[in-house]
Amino acid sequence: MICDMTTGTPAGQIARFSLPLLIGNILQQFYFMADMAIVSRTISPAAMAAVGATGAITFLIFGFYFGLTNGFAVITAQRFGAQDFEGVRRSVAISLLLGLAATAAGMLLSLPTANWLLQLMRTPEDIHEQATIYLIALCWGTGATVFYNLLSCFIRALGDSWTPLWFLAFATVLNIGLDFLFILTFGMGIAGAAWATVASQAISALLCLGYMYRYFPMLRPKWSDWKWDTQWAWRHLRVALPMALQFSITAIGVMVMQQQINVFGTVTVAAFTVGARIEQLAVQPMFTIGIAIATFSAQNFGAGRTDRIRQGVNQATMISVAWCILSGIALIVFSRALVGIFLDTDAMPVETERAQYYINMVSSLFIVLGQLFIYRNVLQGIGRSFFPLLAGAVELVVRIVASLTLAPLFGYAGAFWATPAAWIGATLLLAVAYFRVLRSREFSRAGGTGSDLRRSAP
Repeated sequence: MICDMTTGTPAGQIARFSLPLLIGNILQQFYFMADMAIVSRTISPAAMAAVGATGAITFLIFGFYFGLTNGFAVITAQRFGAQDFEGVRRSVAISLLLGLAATAAGMLLSLPTANWLLQLMRTPEDIHEQATIYLIALCWGTGATVFYNLLSCFIRALGDSWTPLWFLAFATVLNIGLDFLFILTFGMGIAGAAWATVASQAISALLCLGYMYRYFPMLRPKWSDWKWDTQWAWRHLRVALPMALQFSITAIGVMVMQQQINVFGTVTVAAFTVGARIEQLAVQPMFTIGIAIATFSAQNFGAGRTDRIRQGVNQATMISVAWCILSGIALIVFSRALVGIFLDTDAMPVETERAQYYINMVSSLFIVLGQLFIYRNVLQGIGRSFFPLLAGAVELVVRIVASLTLAPLFGYAGAFWATPAAWIGATLLLAVAYFRVLRSREFSRAGGTGSDLRRSAP
């Protein structure tokens, strides 16, 4: 269902948009949690560590695509906010062409370098082979991930965050079933877990495509919309590339941190894998508020309603802070029980202790991460992608410096602390950028009226 976010109470619009997105992102986290839990129980804890050892590299590859597809959809949302429906169709067409080209280029780069990247990160020898098998299978399925993200972003650009949820829910259940089928029945081992994820995302993409073409006429490009326009393509890339690079820059820092963690052996890798996965699940409400703010800001920027952008950020901040406090307390209290989902806590006390340490550490600083998501996404939504890119560079530097200096001094705990240190550095820069943009005359006049934007379309 189409939702115009340029009217109504900002908090209500953001909450309504975020709820299905939150459920969907939690389900998507279950993709990976199911992989890890099933791999751990049906193959071995070492196989689970192999899945975790690929996390930083998959973040590098697929984080780039996530930023790229969301960046394309910013233009789609701005055109929708300006009531420029021809611009919406043309945005969909050029985004699909750019997405296809990016998928092909990414596969040509990732497949030959997967093994080398794992070696570069000092992946422990006892899990290196399984990690390589898992990573290569995911890279072969790049297209499924890219086009699910892109198609669902188009639908969300029109304010409909419920439809992609239903498809994702189906795919999540299917993913769990395919995990057991591929691993146990077909004997595919760790590759089966990866292919189950790829197949599930491919089905989600097909369902989104069918629904989009049937129920959203403005998302169906006409033949004339497919005509290549370099200027129009650059408008999309000018917003999308900084968003994509911001994720990749962050991922490089995560890779350096993962490399330092790998030095401490499979036990620490397994602990970090479990702790990071629980963290990712807990931060989904903050993450989805950020995505909602991006769409909210893009639509209102397109409509020239910059006053609503300010209101939306303030109200989203209150929601985020409340969640950060509640979830942080809950994670600290129930950390051992949560770790027990993945590990036998009685038989693996060292892994359990280290996983709990990581959970307790990051959850105490969730408020910082929540603001990072809000400031980064509002700046992206209004087309100020340079600042999030710069913040990504700051996050990279802080994470690398913290990893290389703290790990030798404090062991695995020092390597773990690189994550919140990077959050703090990036959030400080984004906060300064947001308030600077907020006070600028250019922002007060930005966006123009819907008719102004329609006239500016190429």
